[in-house]
Amino acid sequence: MFKNHPKGLYVLFFTEMWERFSYYGMRAILTLYMINALLFDKAFTSSIYGYYTGLVYLTPLLGGYVADRYWGNRRSIIVGGIMMLVGQLALAGSGFLYSPDVEQVVVSTFSFNLQQIFFIFGLFFLILGNGFFKPNISTMVGSLYPAEAIKIRDAAFTIFYMGINLGALIAPFIAGGLGDTGNPSDFKYGFVSAAVGMGIGLITFIIGKKKHLVTPSGEPVGMVPKKSKTEEEIAASNVPLTKIEKERIAVIFILAFFVIFFWAAFEQAGVSLTFFAEEQTNRVIGWLGNYVIPASFFQAINPVAIIVFAPIFAMIWTKLGKKNKEPNTPMKMALGLFLLSLGFAVLVFGSKIADTGAKVSPLWLVGAYVLHTFGELSLSPIGLSMVTKLSPIKLSSILMGIWFGSNAAANWLAGQLSTFYPEAGKTTSLLGYSINNLSDFFFIFVIMGLVASIILFSLNKLLSKMMHGIN
Repeated sequence: MFKNHPKGLYVLFFTEMWERFSYYGMRAILTLYMINALLFDKAFTSSIYGYYTGLVYLTPLLGGYVADRYWGNRRSIIVGGIMMLVGQLALAGSGFLYSPDVEQVVVSTFSFNLQQIFFIFGLFFLILGNGFFKPNISTMVGSLYPAEAIKIRDAAFTIFYMGINLGALIAPFIAGGLGDTGNPSDFKYGFVSAAVGMGIGLITFIIGKKKHLVTPSGEPVGMVPKKSKTEEEIAASNVPLTKIEKERIAVIFILAFFVIFFWAAFEQAGVSLTFFAEEQTNRVIGWLGNYVIPASFFQAINPVAIIVFAPIFAMIWTKLGKKNKEPNTPMKMALGLFLLSLGFAVLVFGSKIADTGAKVSPLWLVGAYVLHTFGELSLSPIGLSMVTKLSPIKLSSILMGIWFGSNAAANWLAGQLSTFYPEAGKTTSLLGYSINNLSDFFFIFVIMGLVASIILFSLNKLLSKMMHGIN
């Protein structure tokens, strides 16, 4: 899997690894910071988290458009990286403004004190910067390979995805270890570490871009679009989409709709699963002198499993491909939704213990996260590769932005669903379904994933036909 790839892939690998370290380090402590330092209640925290992560994945539409029309991928990535560095520093500034001497009152709205203003400022720059960074670095991975190199491109995106998860693996231990200490005054150190990671990623890209980010023929990729075009180029840009191109684009939109349900459940990691880890999970390790595992550390389970199992999944797909038995993209995504549903089924059983008032073994969360990871490996890197293969070249960045737009809807939905997380003495209901306890809450995601999986399985033949040989 690691052979015959250009050096540019590894420039992008390490750039994205450090940017994801920055993002996941911040995410590991974000809701804990809101609850313990900003003193927001769980519902308001979940709502803010949903809006933030939703907008993080919506702004790539803007970033993709600007890159395609004006800046190119390279400039967009650098501008986005600088914005995100400013955002992380602003969050750190918010942490430095925390004072234990201020009256500690739980709130469900903004009061716009200076600590909160720095917090909002930081989220704003992270949202905007990510929009310029994320779709363009993913697009550049595909640009390093010739159009006919479909199989090796899948392997490239799997390697790239491992870089994402290597950063996500390190992040909770460093940012969480520094910030999630039980003392709200320490969150600032976690945010500082996230800023340092973003700075390293930015420097990596700036140093490596000129020499290594080139096409197989040696031409630089991701440059500023040409302002003057030849008559042939003008004519080509006005050529209407063919029937095949339209159907392939339709597949991108259809699959983007289904991944909304996957990520809306998967992204509970930053909200309801973090609440579950902090409050309902027995985190004390007696043989380590009663060491208490920080709740943020549980977010490292997913990237650990990614790094362990990504090569295995890549090997499985490769072997099946040689036998002409490899599932196509829609089938893999349907499998991913089913595995996600299975992971939440594990949590339903574990939460039945928690519903009695007892703290549960961390193995329930470990099992759920591992199954979620299997689902992610079946869906996410395959989806990124699919967009680059099905997109007409002139629309590649915009369609990558649309793909991430589905993640925007999913993350917003994840936050809103987490507001139904049950608390003692409170009963809520969702579309007539009563949520009285934790097992009721997690069962929502079992049904969501299962229904979406069954429907996508049933659409497989139709979608395969619309992809016209690109599976």
